[in-house]
Amino acid sequence: MTTDQILLFILLLLVFVFLIWGRWRYDLVAFVALMIALLLGLVPMDRAFSGFGHPATVIIALVLIVSRGLSNSGVIELLARYFVDSSRRLAAHIGMMSGLAASLSAVMNNVAALALLMPLDLQAARKSGRSPSLSLMPLSFASILGGMITLIGTPPNIVVAEFRGDALGEPYRMFDFAPVGLACAIVGVAYVALIGWRLLPGDRETTDGEDRFELSDYIVEARVADDSDIIGKRIRDLDELAERSDVEIIGLTRRGRRFPGLARIATVKAGDVITLEASPDSLEEALGNLSLEYVGAAEGLLEDHDLILQEAVVQESSSLAGRSAIETKLLYRYRVSLVGVSRQGRRFRENVRKLTIRPGDVLLLLGSEERLVDVTGRLGLLPLADRGHRVIQREKVWLAVGLFTAAIAAASTGLAYLPVALGCVVAAYVFFKIVPIRDVYNSIEWPVIVLLGSMIPLGSALQETGGTGLIAQAIVDISAGFSPAMVLLLLIVVTMTLSDVMNNTATAVIAAPIAIEIATRLDVSPDPFLMGVAVAASCAFLTPIGHKNNTLIMGPGGYQFGDYWRMGLPLEILIIALSVPTILIVWPL
Repeated sequence: MTTDQILLFILLLLVFVFLIWGRWRYDLVAFVALMIALLLGLVPMDRAFSGFGHPATVIIALVLIVSRGLSNSGVIELLARYFVDSSRRLAAHIGMMSGLAASLSAVMNNVAALALLMPLDLQAARKSGRSPSLSLMPLSFASILGGMITLIGTPPNIVVAEFRGDALGEPYRMFDFAPVGLACAIVGVAYVALIGWRLLPGDRETTDGEDRFELSDYIVEARVADDSDIIGKRIRDLDELAERSDVEIIGLTRRGRRFPGLARIATVKAGDVITLEASPDSLEEALGNLSLEYVGAAEGLLEDHDLILQEAVVQESSSLAGRSAIETKLLYRYRVSLVGVSRQGRRFRENVRKLTIRPGDVLLLLGSEERLVDVTGRLGLLPLADRGHRVIQREKVWLAVGLFTAAIAAASTGLAYLPVALGCVVAAYVFFKIVPIRDVYNSIEWPVIVLLGSMIPLGSALQETGGTGLIAQAIVDISAGFSPAMVLLLLIVVTMTLSDVMNNTATAVIAAPIAIEIATRLDVSPDPFLMGVAVAASCAFLTPIGHKNNTLIMGPGGYQFGDYWRMGLPLEILIIALSVPTILIVWPL
């Protein structure tokens, strides 16, 4: 190996390690790796930021804006009116929601599709009196499967298509992924609806109308008012009042210092902060019975009118992830108070506002309606309940659908280049105010854009230095004596394994040129191998970190790491068994 190859392999290995470790955000890891590659001369200076102008990067950004427009116009509300019914039996509900999720993911980004449907699923779970943990994972997996059907459904498809364009002169078109993707989606959705959800832990099911996992349990901090009736009482004397309000007192903090244990014998003083385990519904009653007040409201930093509580999930790309509310200056900068945090039913000793927020945490925020809308958008949070703050432009639903359909038709028939067609849709959405100008940039998931823009030059450098050739030769050597079909199977397994532990877009960037190199060495068509990478990079079902959709459901569903294996491993085996013969039939060697 040459010096450049050795340095590049070491750099990419470090990228993989840091992405799997998850301590730092994936976009920061990728960008730092790009800077190191530039300093080492592995990537030419004139191509430092070529990835940000790559068609794949542009398409992904445009798809996210179009997804916002479809949501704003009420398309999802219209579909939900016919598909969501809390009176259905669980299996029928999962089948209906999974089919809807897969269908939506085929025409819009699959992360956006899940973000739109998850509140509906949670609402149906609450109305039917069951735990959402039984339906959220099937919904997530179905949205991932549906994204495999079309070019714009998932970023790996876009990446693979553009790599084919660079290598063979023509990228994949909109529905080239459909034969293989549709087969995987149909079989996969049938699995999650009929079998998969039954593999989830049995003790998560509803018993006597009560959920063993309660989504709305938060660790909440409230301040003792100066004229509170509980001043001078011990914490243990408040049990009856707490029980009456259906909350539990689990700690007390005074002047920033938390008392050890549950502070049972501590005497309450004015200004103390009492830590409760409570739901939003029981919290208001508890504040009245115990003469407590919200911490932010007590400091006079919140607007004293029209205050509402908002539940929101911390996405992986959120600027809050890895930071605390105090570090973010949530209260002082945004005039929104972090009231409580729910972390898969776990208790923690840190003060709520000093707690380091993690992706998947569910936050209970207090503020005015306008402030909450602003902060969820700015910080990349996903509201769990629609409290009426989003104005749906129902009269523009068919205009939004028509513009989008026309663009897809133009791109599919070759009348317009896909990025241009999507760009025209975005311009039209802004012109007709389907997507307000202020929401255009907020709609884009910038960490994904930075990740892709940083990884594409590294992937190109790996190819140009001969690194992809070495990896391809190693895979060919390992499978020496086997047919090209077995080599394809090995590539799919390796890619799928990588996608389970690192970002699927980054996996596609690395694996796509390797697929082309393997096909060249075997003297066969590269299409089966590129399709294998597209399928494998998308199918990350074993961990909560392989795909953003899996991270999004972890907190609201109360899932543990091993729950993904229960339902995901059979699905991955099923996809491998189905995709290899299907690929070879549709895309012969």
